[in-house]
Amino acid sequence: MRKGTDWWAEAKGMVWLLLAVLAFHSLIAKPFYIPSESMMPTLIKGDRLVVTKYPYGWSYVSPSFHVLPFIKGRLFGQLPERGDVVIAKPPQADSDYIKRVIGLPGDRIEVRRSVLILNGVPVKREAKGEAMIPIDANVTCLTDNEIDHAVVTPDGKRLCALPVFRETLPNGRSYDTIDFGPHASQGDDYGPVVVPAGHVFLMGDNRDESADSRYSILESGLGGPLPVENLGGRAEFITFSLDGTSQWFNPISWFTALRGGRAGMSLHPSKAAPAK
Repeated sequence: MRKGTDWWAEAKGMVWLLLAVLAFHSLIAKPFYIPSESMMPTLIKGDRLVVTKYPYGWSYVSPSFHVLPFIKGRLFGQLPERGDVVIAKPPQADSDYIKRVIGLPGDRIEVRRSVLILNGVPVKREAKGEAMIPIDANVTCLTDNEIDHAVVTPDGKRLCALPVFRETLPNGRSYDTIDFGPHASQGDDYGPVVVPAGHVFLMGDNRDESADSRYSILESGLGGPLPVENLGGRAEFITFSLDGTSQWFNPISWFTALRGGRAGMSLHPSKAAPAK
């Protein structure tokens, strides 16, 4: 005789599965979506990536949902390296920002005419031409800084040609930034400030379009150096990227919206010999 479904057992199984997924997202790794232009050219709007939770230990922001009040300290905590791309909870909101670690406790941070100065020494900076980013529904190239950089190639492709500078930190880690010039934003002149103990200084790679540690909380920035407790994890690699044309009710668009060439890209900065 066929037995009926044990709905209580099924429900318990679903609860345990949900708890396992939440635990994995809170303690090990979680997916993350890039919603803005603040980390171009490294990351562009529509990128999906993996963020690991354990490299810096765990804190009150580690759970997938930010429901805990501020709790000082980190379990098995350690500082990030300069150059790491991290997710961080801003003091004024329960959302997550993604930025790059520029300064550690004790560092003196200053920006003058777009040039980052770390502990009194200008960070090595080299012009690298232009990042030719395809214009699509996610990358519109319509901000005040970008609009004059929209170009059309002879074969009709629409691109956002953005000025790229390769920045190399004293520990030898390097990455590309976008900079529209020494007066493109108020963040082009900042500081100096000294990063307090237990804090880090974060900046976006798109230096003139990033609300980061250079900006006040009222300006949707991070309000200066950020407590290490507010770090939620380290960005590892891109899983896939969408151009903004996908629609839930059209499964074919899930594939046609995929951007080619971005899946698997590492988000760890390049490493050379430390600067002397």
